[in-house]
Amino acid sequence: MTAPPILLAVDIGGTFTDLVALDLESGRVIVEKRLTTYPDPSGAVLAGVRDLLDKARLAPASIRYVVHGTTLITNTLIERKGAKTALLATAGFRDAVEIGNEGRYDMYDLALKKPPPLAERRLRYDLPERMLADGRVWRPLDEARLREICAELLADGIEAVAVCFLHAYTNPAHELAALEILRERLPAVSTSVSHQVAPGMREYPRASTTIANAYVQPIAERYMERVASGLKASGIDAPLNIMLSSGGTTTVAAARAFPVRLVESGPAGGALAGLYWGRLLGQKDVLAFDMGGTTAKAALTRAGELAISHQSEVAHVHRFKRGSGLPLMVPMIEMIEIGAGGGSIAHLNPLGLPAVGPESAGSAPGPAAYGRGGSAPTVTDADLLLGYLNPDYFAGGDIRLDTAAARQSFAGLSAALALSLEGMAWGVHQLVNENMAAAARVHAAERGLEIRRYCMVATGGAGPAHACGVAAGLGIRKIIIPPLAGVGSAFGFLTAPIAFDFTRSYVAKLDALDLAALNDILAELEREGRRIVEAAGVPSPDITVRLNIDMRYLGQGYEVRVPFPMETLTDRHIAQMRRVFEDEYRAFYGQLADGVPIEAVNWRVLISGPTPIIESAPPDATPNACDEPVAFRPVRFDADQAPQATPVYRREQLGRAWSAAGPLIIEEAASTTVLPPGWSAQVAEGGCLLLTRGQIS
Repeated sequence: MTAPPILLAVDIGGTFTDLVALDLESGRVIVEKRLTTYPDPSGAVLAGVRDLLDKARLAPASIRYVVHGTTLITNTLIERKGAKTALLATAGFRDAVEIGNEGRYDMYDLALKKPPPLAERRLRYDLPERMLADGRVWRPLDEARLREICAELLADGIEAVAVCFLHAYTNPAHELAALEILRERLPAVSTSVSHQVAPGMREYPRASTTIANAYVQPIAERYMERVASGLKASGIDAPLNIMLSSGGTTTVAAARAFPVRLVESGPAGGALAGLYWGRLLGQKDVLAFDMGGTTAKAALTRAGELAISHQSEVAHVHRFKRGSGLPLMVPMIEMIEIGAGGGSIAHLNPLGLPAVGPESAGSAPGPAAYGRGGSAPTVTDADLLLGYLNPDYFAGGDIRLDTAAARQSFAGLSAALALSLEGMAWGVHQLVNENMAAAARVHAAERGLEIRRYCMVATGGAGPAHACGVAAGLGIRKIIIPPLAGVGSAFGFLTAPIAFDFTRSYVAKLDALDLAALNDILAELEREGRRIVEAAGVPSPDITVRLNIDMRYLGQGYEVRVPFPMETLTDRHIAQMRRVFEDEYRAFYGQLADGVPIEAVNWRVLISGPTPIIESAPPDATPNACDEPVAFRPVRFDADQAPQATPVYRREQLGRAWSAAGPLIIEEAASTTVLPPGWSAQVAEGGCLLLTRGQIS
């Protein structure tokens, strides 16, 4: 029986919900874009699916599988609208999540605020038990006290419980015993245990991650049930896979068990899209720049691959200050939030200087130009006043932009700074671009990467409008605008393999490794990973297993991650581990600490299926291709110069040999590309637009 030909991807953003259907047989792509619905984003998802099927005249049975990414988990943590959550901790350690670590994210701020734990103190319980670092029981679990606590939790109406016992990643016996009692006494309460959610050393981030997982679990379960049942009601009986922050997809069951792994699922799609389109055009060093309605994210490749981090933060007290958020120990593509989105609000800071964000107008009420009740000036309003956006063709004409409302929104800022409305809008546009360029520059420098030699791949509804400005600030001379730029994250989902990874802390010097015990640990992690990946439909022969080891010199506080063959470890592998560690360490730091013992800390096993083969789908060949502008409109490209009449092209009408020098505007349904003077554009492979700083050669 032939498999259905249609792949469907759904990405929920802070402002828009994007849907992309790809016909593997014909290469046809169907796009649907809707405003995200609050408080239940599944409304936009299901309505968008129905409209897409109707518009494209697709039968529900033609869908092979659905990949879904969402901001629901991130928003729940940021807005603190999760479940009422309790923490069970080893006696004496319930306040580890309050104490945090000794670092201060701003050493000069005497009124520094730290993010409050998601479990308030009265709901954090000390439970008598103690496991030693080597896995030996020092104090047995007090099961009688745990049953008393269960009665208190039941009376308090607790919805979720996080269990984080000391050294449970070495020996989880006490957490497993507690889990059994909790399920017996509190069957309706969601439970998360640290050895399953974050089985790694470092008490504070491990506890924080476990609490976050418990906090969002009831909401995630209800949401995924609504989406799954809604798709079935629409006649779609295809498997539903959920996008993970690490760039893989997994089953609904695994996502429900570990919803904290979805915290960056949407942005992960943008990074994957950047990698895909960069490879298509032969670009190994790629800056994936994804700017949507609420935020902008960036990811840098290293040796042609996206880096995976296991340490991140969410729900920052200060949005761009590292250390001001709740730490998470979950795998995710290494990204940086580098700025604002189209809905980010412009304002004057306490010093009376212009600033943009972090507050966003979102989809409700949205930018003032949306005409949905918003009155604050936003980046989208600024881009409209500068002439970059077509008020009659925004979101393919589904949203009619109100220029008068945009002008009114900037009146207050304009008067406060004694600038014209257009001058104020230009300042906001430039401020956003420079802020994003500065953040990306620092991000690259911290990783020892020379960003000027990178090629930018710009996606998101606002990405192509700001790409040249950001690239100029970074010294980047080449930009790729994919054919599906406005829904880039959703398309990126389609390139993601089914995958899951597991981590276990096993700390020992290389010359003291217990290889038998270590092989047992790795085999256990592989078995569990294979179970999840096979449940998602990947045949066992198609599964790939990879190992990464976090290593350091003895006494160091942080590790270097090194790839290593997934084999049964023997004595001959010890010297190989030392060599690969020294190679990676030298690449990062330029020198070695000769004579200092090397220590292995974390063992990370990635189990994945094959990467989907998505043939590039260039725009339909149009015998009546029109390489001429469809219109001219006044556009401002400089604060000190008057707007100039600028040619406007429709992307779907451009022939495959088209090229032109800026300034110009290229419109399409889901995004607008702005090409300032000094830049050139041409249609390249796969229907991409290749923008080059300087004239086309």
